[in-house]
Amino acid sequence: MTAADHHVRYAPTLVLPAYAFVPGRAPHPTRDPRGHSFQAVPRALPDLAPERWRANAAWLAGVDLYNHGFAWEAHEAWEALWRATRDPDQKRFVQGLIQCAAAALKLAAESPAGCARLARLGTDKLDEVATRIPPRYMGLEHARFSAEFRRFGAATAPEFRSRPRLVLE
Repeated sequence: MTAADHHVRYAPTLVLPAYAFVPGRAPHPTRDPRGHSFQAVPRALPDLAPERWRANAAWLAGVDLYNHGFAWEAHEAWEALWRATRDPDQKRFVQGLIQCAAAALKLAAESPAGCARLARLGTDKLDEVATRIPPRYMGLEHARFSAEFRRFGAATAPEFRSRPRLVLE
């Protein structure tokens, strides 16, 4: 499996939203009555150890959402996971990916400077935690993703559709 295999679904029962939220372009998913997740009840998540990533529905949903172009929605899925975890390295790792998703969202919202800033912040967190976690963490070869995302964020004119994908093995 390669990064080009972004069509792979890790949470195949997840119904993808009707639209990818980009601020100013679509109804807010949770606050607007027309939003794709309006009145959705957030679930309390269990704190799952990183090695149990295959059983972590929020993690897998976030990966699928991100890979399929739903950056805001991925951010939200991972934020719930970030709140639930007590492991400081897992928390930092997820926070780095949240910022990478936010960087992609900034690009979709036509804010390349915001994308570059958040890409640096997110990849800095991934690189920082890389010294304390296994090379493949929660299924992701994070050093490779971090390097690809850092290049993506620093590119002169990156395009949302060219963002690096998350490949889990």
